[in-house]
Amino acid sequence: MTRIVLAAALSIASLAPALAQDFTAAQRAACKSDYDKYCKGTMPGGGRVIACLAKHNGSLTDACKKVVADASKK
Repeated sequence: MTRIVLAAALSIASLAPALAQDFTAAQRAACKSDYDKYCKGTMPGGGRVIACLAKHNGSLTDACKKVVADASKK
């Protein structure tokens, strides 16, 4: 049982860089502080990170707004 819990915790921890979903290093860097501030608990995949950032678009840094706009065009 302990192994299962530990394995689950480690796999969740490996998801921490949630901005890794199809973003370049520059795009991740542009949105890291905004992600940490507004979307930290958002699980990656299915466009959830971009959707979360888009909900907070008015509060995002200009660089992250560009990343969100570019991702929304895809």
